[in-house]
This record gives sequence, structure tokens and C-alpha cells, in this order.
Amino acid sequence: MNLRPDPTFHATPRLAMAAPAETLAFTLMLSPAGSQPDGLAVVDVDPKSDSYGDIVHQLIMPNKGDEFHHFGWNACSSALSPLTGHAFLERRYLIVPGIRSSRIYVIDVKEPREAKIHKIIEPEEVWEKTGYSRPHTIHCGPEGIYVSTLGGGGVDGTDGPPGIFIMDCETFEILGRYEMDRGIQDKHYDFWWNLPRDYMVSSEWGLPPQFENGIVAEDLLSNKYGHKIHFWDLRGRKNIQTIDLGANHQMALEIRPAHDPAKQYGFCGVVVDTTNLQGAIFTWWRNDDGSFEAKKTITIDPQPAAADALPELLKGFEAVPPLVTDIDLSLDDRFLYVACWGTGEMHQYDVSDPMNPALVGKVEIGGIVKKTPHPNGKAFGYGPQMVEISRDGKRVYWTNSLYSTWDDQFYPGDRGAAMVMANADNQGGLELDEQFWVEFPKGYRSHQIRLEGGDCSTDSFCYPNT
Repeated sequence: MNLRPDPTFHATPRLAMAAPAETLAFTLMLSPAGSQPDGLAVVDVDPKSDSYGDIVHQLIMPNKGDEFHHFGWNACSSALSPLTGHAFLERRYLIVPGIRSSRIYVIDVKEPREAKIHKIIEPEEVWEKTGYSRPHTIHCGPEGIYVSTLGGGGVDGTDGPPGIFIMDCETFEILGRYEMDRGIQDKHYDFWWNLPRDYMVSSEWGLPPQFENGIVAEDLLSNKYGHKIHFWDLRGRKNIQTIDLGANHQMALEIRPAHDPAKQYGFCGVVVDTTNLQGAIFTWWRNDDGSFEAKKTITIDPQPAAADALPELLKGFEAVPPLVTDIDLSLDDRFLYVACWGTGEMHQYDVSDPMNPALVGKVEIGGIVKKTPHPNGKAFGYGPQMVEISRDGKRVYWTNSLYSTWDDQFYPGDRGAAMVMANADNQGGLELDEQFWVEFPKGYRSHQIRLEGGDCSTDSFCYPNT
């Protein structure tokens, strides 16, 4: 325990933006066939460093078949909560779940270039204590670590609905299920909250048989993937409202609430509209009476393409859907970044008015048909996927793998793992940095990124900007 709060904890988003810039990034490496163990790469992102853009440390796990996907910190700025905070914790451990194995690794990054395994939680313990499987998203809450799951019990993860469980933020013991009353929620994906207002928002992807072996075309075309967002009484641990975005809005994924807790709105990305192959962003908000509403505020059109240029799954459509697979919101709540994994684009929207977003920047790289190279001339296999923004909003990082079996469907063959960075203009505008290019060891793919000291999809804040 520290004598003073961790200096990487910040009461407000504005204070976080003014903090020192990141010098290291942590990026997950996954072995798509489970032929070798997954790993964690520590990347030098300090432009003044001689090893800028290099992997300066690799931590390889002792098991195969985990499929690393999302991960998060043991503690963050939410620890400063005046109600149930643990202000003297350290942002020291990364909580890394294997989405395929249901195993969870606790990684000590106190010395980032010597990162090591602190604890391993085996899948049997996850199932026994929660009834859940396929752990997915990690959020550090004031009183513990929240873990969303994509599966229930049983071998195929369909014995009961998935949900959220809580881990002790000091011992890393699994405490148990979060939900007291889930209402109609029967699928899960992402979640996040407004801590002072005491509510949480969650979203839906699909059940394990719908994603583990690739996208199930019949389920997609019959609108059987998730298309609802759920609103929760955070401390009451109960579902208070569900909004159906429309069955055609398949796969409601990332939840991105405004960082300033005085603002009561946020965004949700939708992978595909089955009526027209568009990608979409919904803005959700809270009314004065406590009820919630949602409205589609961004649409992104598919791109026409010849059937012979498309993977088998898309040939009949003769078009490339954008496939909105990740979104991220800058700490000043001004810019929303939207990863269009199918078309090979990263969009930047000015969302100062969250009901009327405006496209102000765009980068093309990769893509199913376009295959746009990086400015350095190298091929960027796949398309922009997991995106992370620096705290000051000046740098936007992303990788290119979605989920191994989906990679293989939409981008057949091994395309190589890469991580890139674009410089963002504070008035709008986005440009890839020619000097920043991270290649990962052969046989690995790259997914989520975390930044030293916190980032825009990690921390939640307990005090409004002044």
C-alpha cells in the first residue's frame, strides 16, 4: 500500500489530459491456432528513445490455447471515489483473460521491461465461483475489478446467460457474480458506467457457438446476434431498462460513456445493419426523469466490390461492409474514433454535439479489398481494429486482428500482426506517423493496447471537470 495515491490516478479527465505522456504501451499477442502460448508485448512509444517503436520486452505465458483478447488494469482513477474508493492502491497489475480458455493471468508490470506473472486463475475456479466462462472486458471499479463474460456454464458456454463477476482488487480472488436481477439480459459484451450517477451500461455480441468458430452466417442473416443495450442500477446490481436498437443492428459492441461524469450520454458501436450492410453508432443519453433513450447518429456505408475480390462469406453481397468493431472516445469527450475493420478505415468524428457527430478526419490502411499500405510502404494485413487514444488526445494507436476465427473468414491466410499510430490534430484531422510501425513475432496476431499510466478506454472519473 502507498502512503499517497498513485500519481497516475486523476480526479478529473482534464487532470488526466495534463499528465505526462505515455512512454510504453502494452499489447496482447495471440497465437491463432494455439500452436504456441500467447504473450504480452511491451512497446516503446517514446519518440525520444533509440528503441522507439520496438518491442522491448515479451512475456510469454506457460499455457497454450488462451486466445488473449481484451485486458485491463487492477486499479485506475476510479479508486479516488469518495464512496468506496481504494485510493492507496497502485496501478501495477494487468488483468489478462483468455477468452477461449477462460483462464485469467495477473501480470505485474511494476517494472514494465521485466513484466512477470503474479498469479494465474484457472478456468475451473471461474466456473465454480460464477457460473460464467469466456471472460472478456476488464474494468477497474472503485471497490474491485469487474470482469464481463461472453459465456455461461457448460462446455459450449450456453448453460445459463453470461454476465459480470467481481474480483478482489488486492488479493485477486474471485468474489462472485455481479447481477442480482438481470431482467431480460441473456447475452453480453462490453460495459461501463457513470460512477457519481450510479448507473452502468452494457451491450451484447453473441453466445460462444456464435463466435468461437467464426461468424455464423445463418444467425447473422436471421438477426440472432445481440442488438440491445442494458442500463443498470450500479450499486443495486439490477437491470432497470433495456433498449432494443433494432434486430437489424447486429452486434452492439463497445460502450463509451462521456468521461466527464457531469455529462450523461455515451456511444455504442454496431458492427453491421443487415438491411444495408452499414456500420452505425448510436448515441444514448439519460433524461431528467432517470429514463434512457438511444438514437442512431452515425452511419457508414459499405463499399461496392467484385465478388471475386471478396472472401467466401461476402461474395453474394458484392460489397464490403465497414464492420465497426471498435470505437474510442478522447478524454475531452470531443473526438470519437471508429475502426472500420472491413473497409480498412479509421474515422475521426467531432462529437462535441453528441447528437450531431461530424466526420473531421479519416485514415485508410489495410481493408479486405483496398489493402492500402502504410505510408512506409509495408502491407497492413487485416484492417484497423482495437484503437487506443493517448490521454492528451494527440496520438491514436491501433492494431489489426479482430478474433482469430473471424480474421480467417474475412481475411484468409496469415496477414501478419502490426501496430500503428496516427497523429491527431486538436481541430480535427488524422495522419499516420510514418516512423511508428511495430511488427510482432511470426505466428502471432495483435489485439488490445493499454498505455502506461492509463488511457481513454481504461479510466473512469469520479469528479466533474471544473
